Formats: sequence, C-alpha cells, structure tokens
Amino acid sequence: MQRQLTRDISAEEQQTFWRDGVVCLRSMFDAEWVERMQRAVDVAIADPGPMHLALGQGQAGTFHGDSFVWTWQDDFRAFVFESPAARIAQQVLGATERVTLFFDTLLVKEPGSEAVTPWHHDQPYWPVDGEQVCTVWTPFDPVSRTSGAVEYLIGSHRWGKRFQPQSFTGDDRYGNSLEPLPDIEAMRADHEFVIFETEPGDCIVHHGLTIHAAPGNSNTTIRRRALATRFCGDDVTYRPEGSVQPLIREPEIESGAPLECGLFPRVWSP
Repeated sequence: MQRQLTRDISAEEQQTFWRDGVVCLRSMFDAEWVERMQRAVDVAIADPGPMHLALGQGQAGTFHGDSFVWTWQDDFRAFVFESPAARIAQQVLGATERVTLFFDTLLVKEPGSEAVTPWHHDQPYWPVDGEQVCTVWTPFDPVSRTSGAVEYLIGSHRWGKRFQPQSFTGDDRYGNSLEPLPDIEAMRADHEFVIFETEPGDCIVHHGLTIHAAPGNSNTTIRRRALATRFCGDDVTYRPEGSVQPLIREPEIESGAPLECGLFPRVWSP
C-alpha cells in the first residue's frame, strides 16, 4: 500500500494554495487506499463513534458526520500516520519543523440527501492559532456538482476576518460572539468562486480561513463519502479561548503551547 507521495507538490500548486486558499491535487492516493477507506467508512457508519452527528436535520436524506475517528478506528488511524496525507499537507503548507494532526472529520452525504453544508470557514470553530492550518479533503467516491462538490470563495482566507461559526445542524448553538458571515450568495458578482469535480484518489487542500460550502447530494445512485483531515504546521499553537469545537477529550497542553500532544500527534518530521 502506498506510503510515499506519487509525486512532489509543485511550486505552482503551493503558490495556488497560498494565493487562492485552495488547491486541487489529482491522483494522490492509490486504489488500495481508496478501497480500504471505502470499507472503513462503511464500518464507521455502521458503528459510529462518540462524536457522531446526524447533520442536516429537517432535510430529506442522510448526512452522516463523525469526528476524531482516528482515535478509535484503526483504518482511519492508518490513513493519518501511513498514507501520503500528512506529507501532502507538509508540502502544501511549506512546513519545515513539524506537521501535527488536529483532527479528522468523516462527512458522508448519501444519495438523495438534501443536506446543505452552509457557507463557513473552519478556523473560527477551532482552538488553534496560526497561519499553517489546512484541511486535506479526500473523496472516496466520484464527486460532481450534483453529488455535493464543495465550492470555495477564492482568496477569502486573506480577508483578515474571522466570522461567526455556522451550525451544521441548523440551530444557533454557537451564539453570536463574532462578526456574522456576510451574504455570500449576494457577493457572487464581486468575487471569484471555484468548484472541483473529483475522482477517488484526488484530494482538495484548503486553508483554515477559506470560506466554502456544499450542496446536497441530488444524485440518486452515487454516494459522497469524504474524509476531511485537518493538519497544522510550524507556527500553530493551542488557543482554546472562544473555541466552539468539541474535542473527544481534553488535550495535555496549555493555551499558547505548540499544537502537539497525545490528542494532536506529530505526523511528520524533517
């Protein structure tokens, strides 16, 4: 099973990530990883973990979410420590000292799911501070516009803004402590957006502050199984103040410390 990168991330791809806040990388995981993770996703759905959430409540269809899956499911742990994912993050971020895992999120939109992923950016949810924060979004099914492809607002990670987190369950559980997210749909004429249709083996890497959203899966036969693995680089520290992200357990570090401990393990070193 593939452990190394099939190729290095190019300078142009790294520049695209830092300029646009998102880059699509083709054919980064081999068929063995895809097939293994397809099976692992189905096992995780059948026996969900303690942080499982039924997302998109009140909407037709099924949107399954789970977090910190690597802490209790061996295949997800292997993906974190043995697949090329961490090395992809390291090269895209340009990290030179370390890459640590923040957490992973399983996001599965079954055929016919009307559940919409609302416009949001990730980092305001999270107890992290720093620039080298990214998500490696890895699909295990073909993903098209009709089956829930993610849309990104190009350059939004450079706005210098942290907007109020949006609830994926449709309630106001996160309060209103930050500036509300603007009406993104009303801003379409003034900004550039991108959608990547992907195949299993591809991945999309986006910055922690890039605004993004996704429609439901209106396809009646194709699932949208995807894993969002969140990685952090050299400059990232733990900042729990104001965070709304539930953790599976308390980390063994203090506020302001580098984001590295048993809960947030180092997954790459030079």
